[in-house]
Amino acid sequence: MVQVPRQAWLTLAVVSASVFMVAMELTIIALALTEIRDAFAGTTTAALSWVISAYSIVVAALLLGSGWLADRYGRRRIFRLGLTVFALGSIVAGASTSITMLIAARGLQAVGGSMQYPAGLALLLSAFPQQRRQTAIGIWGSMGALAAAMGPSAGALLIELFNWRAVFYVNVPVAAAALALSARALQRDQGDESRGRVDMIGAPLASFGVGAIILGVVQGQEWGWASGNSFAVFALGVVMIAGFVVRSTRHAAPLFDLELMRIRSFSLGNLGSLFFSVGFFALLIPLPAFMQDVWGWSVVETGLAYAVGPTVSFLVAPQAGRLADRVGNAPLLTVGSLCGMGGTLWYLLALTTQPALGPLLGGSVLLGIAAGTGFSQLVGAALHAVPADRYAMAAAGRTTFFQLSVAFAIALAFTLIGEPTGAAATLDAYRTTWLLSVCAFACNFVLFAAVYPGRSVLRFGRLRRAPADS
Repeated sequence: MVQVPRQAWLTLAVVSASVFMVAMELTIIALALTEIRDAFAGTTTAALSWVISAYSIVVAALLLGSGWLADRYGRRRIFRLGLTVFALGSIVAGASTSITMLIAARGLQAVGGSMQYPAGLALLLSAFPQQRRQTAIGIWGSMGALAAAMGPSAGALLIELFNWRAVFYVNVPVAAAALALSARALQRDQGDESRGRVDMIGAPLASFGVGAIILGVVQGQEWGWASGNSFAVFALGVVMIAGFVVRSTRHAAPLFDLELMRIRSFSLGNLGSLFFSVGFFALLIPLPAFMQDVWGWSVVETGLAYAVGPTVSFLVAPQAGRLADRVGNAPLLTVGSLCGMGGTLWYLLALTTQPALGPLLGGSVLLGIAAGTGFSQLVGAALHAVPADRYAMAAAGRTTFFQLSVAFAIALAFTLIGEPTGAAATLDAYRTTWLLSVCAFACNFVLFAAVYPGRSVLRFGRLRRAPADS
């Protein structure tokens, strides 16, 4: 077995602490949405969706620039700066006096998050030998799952003891601990000063273009789908995305090299992230509001029940990472997609307007397996054929697409749910989003069972693995 140096494990610890903080934030915010809505009079469902979507869109807009900054000025330096900015954004979010200020603070958090991710993942991949990278990614992914598991119960306790503001303030000590550890654990790197001028306009064009489309999705029902406002934002989104493609193909130093999309595993891995995001986040983010509004559960009851799926994910993800070193990412993603379909169908068929812990937990276990064999495996599936000197750019590009997929999934879910009145109408609205999730998981299953290179296919009842290609 290939030996892993001590420095690599220390790097994994620091990067995992960062992932822990950001993942815990997402699950806690999902739990706190009802309290945030009540705290700011007149807050609409669409505005609540922007509390989450604003983070994803701003992160996506800045990730590629942050990847370039990490390569240019040093990954360690940019990673630590990102931790600091994220902590500052958390303080501002906790002190918000309006929903607009909270959304803006989430944008500031996103600036810090955009610096942490590409620099941190590049540090991690560079620290581990090739033969042990999937194991490292699995452990890294499990820390996010652990945070997601702890987030609901910890968030419920914080909200119960204090209020919703505490779910933002809790990030500050975590960021401070990660900063202290990173000062000693992360290897210093000088960056590549030969990296000169770069296109800092192209990539944000794509992110804000998708943001404009998401705005149209969120506001379309209120504006009217055929209204001038809807047409304008959709057209603006298309034009900005087209501008990104043109600049990236013509600029001498694009932030994202479109040649990476020629790596088949990279492009298909990103497509899988879209399907998985729609399947998972369209279901899980609105779910706490359903349990509180329809079932009448308290924040603590919701948090404890919500934690089951992430706990299963935490247990599954490290084992999935070790297994992926032997069999590849595609078989695990195929199984995970089946579990996602099964868990969502379970919700669709079993959940009613009457509280039902048993059916809820049954579906949550399957969705936890899907998450444990999904999130980190999607990273590995996208990046495994990327050259080492392109890690930061590819990781930033992959995460940009993932964050935009998350924002799109959440916006679409809240749009489909709308503003129903009465328990029966609310259940029908949620069932529509659950059906969407089933379809998305089914698409992911087909992608990794039959299309992705190095895929696993079932032939004559025996599992066979096709040769990998890029």
